[in-house]
Amino acid sequence: METIKRTKVVDALKRTDFGQTVCVKGWVRTHRSSKAVDFIALNDGSTINNIQIVVDPTKVDAEMLKQITTGACICAVGTLVESQGKGQTSEIQCESLEIYGLCGNDYPMQKKGQSFEYMRQYAHLRLRTNTFGAVMRIRHNMAMAIHTYFHEHGYFYFNSPLITASDCEGAGQMFQVTTKNLYNLKKTEDGKIDYSDDFFGKQTSLTVSGQLEGELGATALGAIYTFGPTFRAENSNTPRHLAEFWMVEPEVAFIDLDGLMDLEEDFIKYCIRWALENCKDDLEFLNKMIDKGLIARLESVLNSEFVRLPYTEGIRILQEAIQNGKKFEFPCEWGDDLASEHERFLVEEHFKKPVIMTNYPKAIKAFYMKIDAEESGFGGKSGKTVQGTDVLFPQIGEIIGGSVREESYDKLMNEIEERHIPMKDMTWYLDTRKYGSCPHGGFGLGFERLILFVTGMQNIRDVIPFPRTPKSAEF
Repeated sequence: METIKRTKVVDALKRTDFGQTVCVKGWVRTHRSSKAVDFIALNDGSTINNIQIVVDPTKVDAEMLKQITTGACICAVGTLVESQGKGQTSEIQCESLEIYGLCGNDYPMQKKGQSFEYMRQYAHLRLRTNTFGAVMRIRHNMAMAIHTYFHEHGYFYFNSPLITASDCEGAGQMFQVTTKNLYNLKKTEDGKIDYSDDFFGKQTSLTVSGQLEGELGATALGAIYTFGPTFRAENSNTPRHLAEFWMVEPEVAFIDLDGLMDLEEDFIKYCIRWALENCKDDLEFLNKMIDKGLIARLESVLNSEFVRLPYTEGIRILQEAIQNGKKFEFPCEWGDDLASEHERFLVEEHFKKPVIMTNYPKAIKAFYMKIDAEESGFGGKSGKTVQGTDVLFPQIGEIIGGSVREESYDKLMNEIEERHIPMKDMTWYLDTRKYGSCPHGGFGLGFERLILFVTGMQNIRDVIPFPRTPKSAEF
């Protein structure tokens, strides 16, 4: 049985050398029996498509055949023949079967359209379903697209630390990393926790972003990108938030606002084009089963020029819409951070294409963004707005957030002092502005948000194998 080399299902389905003996191994999707013939649909994860194993019940042990149920793992050897059924080119006329692992009928992933909510309870088994197989193969392809894009454009892959003593966004919602005995905490004289006996000798956390270290890389290597997990201890139970997610953060020396927007648009279109070219079967499946408009939406993003919209102009459009009877849940005055509903209105209803919003009020953006010096052509207001750029997408809202960084030491220090940001652990960051400072910028793309967009899935917990959310760290 083992003498014939295994063929992956994805390859077996492409073969046309009918009459050859092949061996396939995988998990049973369905098993239909009749007196004359049994049909087993087998999948091994290499493709969305199953291969059909046609079994003559008189040639196989009847008891064994009866045990082959949905979810069982088997090896089938037989002759590759041209398929008579619709939708497949080849199938296997079975000569012998071997069972690797039986699967009882209490298997949670029975073939009966369970809800995604239900499947999340079985994240370790949901990966075997068609939908999650498709999503995970697309996730892999998007990672390959990202590395390939940056490699081809002369960027260097740069690993920033996951354990850090700095809070990049000033958000404060960080997971603490410690080896201290939490039942017997050593305190200082004034009652604070004494970290001198902790592993790093100071308070440390999981990173919320690799950007600050990425800036160090860019000021040495010219153009870098980080791609790794980031952690935010926000108590956000929404379909758009995870506590552990992956982030892609390029950082580039000598880039200006126009160049940054060009990069954002070119990069994201490259990823979408990659998906359309390399994930055809999976996208067609998701387009049929999950979101009927998926492929059309991906193609429309590829074929549209992104709108470049100053924040001030965006607010004017939104206020005009309100005057014309449009209802929003959240207010939108100049100075407000836009809610997802505002972003989606601009993209889906007003412009009907992706929007890159720029020149946000300084007060709602991070301390490191470059302040608009004069009334700029971008719609910036002198001293009040910054060169931030958010790429807004249909169905998602913000998919990329970036900015030109403030390279002036004095201006950066001024912001840090005004915002009362504790800089005791950040002198290394300020050194980039002290020693050979250069103009630079970059952006962050939430990898799972890209996967949400490319797959048409509705909940971010369904595009990562094992989601980490408030009160949930299963598997």
